[in-house]
Amino acid sequence: MSAAKDAAEVARGGPQAAVAPAPRRAAHPARKPGRLARAKDLLRTVHLWLGLVFGSVFVVLGLTGAAIAWLHEIDHTLNADLMRVAPPPGMQAGAPLPVTPAMVQAVHERLLNDPAYGKATQIIFPGEAGEVAVAWYKLRPEGTYCLQQFRQVMVDPFTLRVTGERVWGELGFSRQLLMPTLFHLHRYLVAGETGKMLIATSGVAMLGVALSGLFVWWPKATRSAWRMALTVRHGGSWPRFNFSLHRAAGFFAVPVLLVLGFSGAHFNQPAWIAPVINAVAPLPPAGKAVNRSDKSLPLIAPADAVRAAQAAIPQGRVSRLSLPAKADAPYEVRLRQPGELREGDGATRVSIDSRSGDVLKMADPLRPQGGEAVVNWLFPLHSGEAFGTAGRAFISVFGLMPLVFFATGLVIWSKRRRAKHKGRH
Repeated sequence: MSAAKDAAEVARGGPQAAVAPAPRRAAHPARKPGRLARAKDLLRTVHLWLGLVFGSVFVVLGLTGAAIAWLHEIDHTLNADLMRVAPPPGMQAGAPLPVTPAMVQAVHERLLNDPAYGKATQIIFPGEAGEVAVAWYKLRPEGTYCLQQFRQVMVDPFTLRVTGERVWGELGFSRQLLMPTLFHLHRYLVAGETGKMLIATSGVAMLGVALSGLFVWWPKATRSAWRMALTVRHGGSWPRFNFSLHRAAGFFAVPVLLVLGFSGAHFNQPAWIAPVINAVAPLPPAGKAVNRSDKSLPLIAPADAVRAAQAAIPQGRVSRLSLPAKADAPYEVRLRQPGELREGDGATRVSIDSRSGDVLKMADPLRPQGGEAVVNWLFPLHSGEAFGTAGRAFISVFGLMPLVFFATGLVIWSKRRRAKHKGRH
């Protein structure tokens, strides 16, 4: 009876009615990340490993660059006994100093006729009254792992008194060697040709870090997302502050990092960067000038070479003279013209036939040819000189940023690594 009763209840749909099981939904496979997400993941990995591998190099370059932005001023202050002399009568220390052919000839002959010195490789002349001329003598060529070395001899350009000397390329932290050492650390990682290759590679890596970081940083197209991406927040959480600092500061640093990376690679391996510049504006043919005159002719005097250069560039202030080392080598006179981006020694170069006195080649930054206009901007931007004292100060402060990015990046990486490790266990 009970079985029949139960059957009747089921038939009526009563309380004992059997409930048909709900059909199972087919399980949806996990969505594959889109192209943008996959690209971001890839570039995040690129950004991470470039930062880990080159981060310490970026820190060294930033800190040394912050110092050598003021190389001339710091070096002259630390070594006043070598670098400073009494200004000539009637002039105040620091006043602009015209460099005349007579001054050039006098300094050259003072050293040439002294057996302790002889013929210099080049002579750098002071730009201000109260500073010395510096004669350079090549001691050791640049090697695969060793720095090129020069003997520097400092000469009062008026009294012709030698104030002292040092070896440029010798490493040390004495007051005489401190700034040259920081320069060689920044320029070559104190490793000669190998260092130049590493610095150029680091410049390319800096481009990669900046561009990959910018792509990973790029927020969604909403006001709140952009505000969050551009704001450094704390909110009681140091990890949040660390991450937001790395992200927001990185965005604002990208233009500077691109300039520094591009110019740094060009300074050390210009052949790597030349195709990029040529794509914008063709560069003139590279190569050093050679004499066109008969080798039987006598050499002209340094003063005559300077006169020829000044005739070609009347407004230029002579800053350097490179003397011919071979029979077919010309003089090269370097000058700075009013209006040049580059401070100090300037970037105007005139090659003078060392026997005929003719102008062989001229690089005039005020009248650039094609891609020279791009190249002429690189050092002034790299050093900050393009924007005067304020620009150099900015570069000095910015030199701390690689340390900030490296430190905050390490914190982000280690935090994610620990979280990933915990997830596996």
